[in-house]
Amino acid sequence: MPFTPYHFGPSAFLGLTLRKWLDFPVFVLANVVVDIEVLFNHHWPVHRYFHTLLIGAAVGAVWGIAAYPLRRFFGKIMRILRIPYQTGFWKMVVSGVLGVWLHVIIDAIYHWDVRIFWPSKARPLWQLISQEQVKIVCIGFLVAAAVAYAFAVASYLKKKKQPV
Repeated sequence: MPFTPYHFGPSAFLGLTLRKWLDFPVFVLANVVVDIEVLFNHHWPVHRYFHTLLIGAAVGAVWGIAAYPLRRFFGKIMRILRIPYQTGFWKMVVSGVLGVWLHVIIDAIYHWDVRIFWPSKARPLWQLISQEQVKIVCIGFLVAAAVAYAFAVASYLKKKKQPV
């Protein structure tokens, strides 16, 4: 599912509900960063090393480190979105890794060519549920993310009203 909106439901929901421990923008964007591999790989299999837990962790860590200088920019975006935002270096690195892993797990269920436990050729998650069910679950998470967003905005506005 390269650059499809399906990954945004689960990542937005988890990123919003776990924002105390996860950097929301880094976590959500990690789900896009990992698909750079698919964008530039036009030969079968299209999901190769970035779509594994091992190499994916490195990709996510590099993304978290690369995103660190953008933390003030992310803070401005989060203020525009009215979402409370506090981050740190390790929070961003961990969010990058976990965001990539979430993407890899979803793709391992959906795509036959994802070898999540590379170098093993095992595909234990392939068709754990059908592709149609994956889409439905992801859309369900998008609805849940909208609810989580409403709670995040309410929290933001409540903090803004409190005297300092």
